[in-house]
Amino acid sequence: MTQPTFFVEEDKILTSLFDEGLDNLHLYKPGSSPMYSERLLTLLSEDICAKTTVHGNFYLKEEYKLKGIHIDDETTPPPARYKGHVSRTCTHLDQLKEAKRHADYVFLKYIFDSQTEPDRKATFTMDELKEAARRGLIDRHVYALGGMNIDTVKAAKDLGFGGIVVSGDLWNRFNIHQELDYQALIDHFSKLRKAVG
Repeated sequence: MTQPTFFVEEDKILTSLFDEGLDNLHLYKPGSSPMYSERLLTLLSEDICAKTTVHGNFYLKEEYKLKGIHIDDETTPPPARYKGHVSRTCTHLDQLKEAKRHADYVFLKYIFDSQTEPDRKATFTMDELKEAARRGLIDRHVYALGGMNIDTVKAAKDLGFGGIVVSGDLWNRFNIHQELDYQALIDHFSKLRKAVG
């Protein structure tokens, strides 16, 4: 998932992440003008755009031939007459089954303590997650979001999540206001990718 704010080297970093094996990008820029998202998308290749899902400003999906749209809750319907890839965010285990019915995949949020929102702690116990996996609620259509890092990706994989959403663990390694060299961020992504397997 992108950093919530735009910055100068962003297109280069995103391209490098795809070069290192990123297979799905979520363009998440809450509260920003769509003009900035448009500018960023024009700097990315068609191949990267085809692997990008947009949060909000859903018209960008058709305009830039994006992979799909992401709805940030369990129940809001897609825009009228929308046809295509939909993902959504879910925060409750009891809503997962229904959310999966109306999405290609679902982010289950707050699996571990957030690294981008210090006040946001894990919502579920490990026993609750294991039980959800046993009941088939957690499967390849559910991605773990919240606190994903080298230490937690193995637990997410063992629980049967279909993927992980990385945000804070990556973006906290690069100061968008002071740094130009982003190699440490790319190297860390490579380690995360290997840990996921």
